[in-house]
Amino acid sequence: MLNPDYISGKVFEINSLVENIELWRKKNERIVFTNGCFDILHPGHIDYLLKARLLGDKLIIGLNSDESVSRLKGPNRPINSQTFRATMLGALAFVDAIVIFNEDTPFQLISNLLPDILVKGGDYSKETIVGADIVENNGGKIVVLPFLEGFSTSNIISKIKQNYER
Repeated sequence: MLNPDYISGKVFEINSLVENIELWRKKNERIVFTNGCFDILHPGHIDYLLKARLLGDKLIIGLNSDESVSRLKGPNRPINSQTFRATMLGALAFVDAIVIFNEDTPFQLISNLLPDILVKGGDYSKETIVGADIVENNGGKIVVLPFLEGFSTSNIISKIKQNYER
């Protein structure tokens, strides 16, 4: 049986996460960072996050807070609370750390963490990734991963609405 702290122990405040990153770097571990809302966790997210983790030694997820998701996606989002979303992500063995941020973009978070590899999904280009310049100027790498076809939170919500309206 898993220790109950296994999942909650992956959710960090920024200062303690920076301290952990320093320890990981002393062991020459490569830090991978990605961010998102991860409102309804689906196979596309799992595929994306696993591929991101395989690029380095530690995977950190910047998770948009409830307030941030609502500003970005509209007043009916998120579907799931930040606590629920962090719990689901933390249950994934290949996720090493989660940090919740309240801003609309992870710019400040990336500036503080300075990951070795910054990863985003296929709907981005290197030029549109927030923080790409910071990571590259620090000697890091930017990776855009293709989506797993057929999965998106918006499509799931749309399908639920259609079934409800029937």
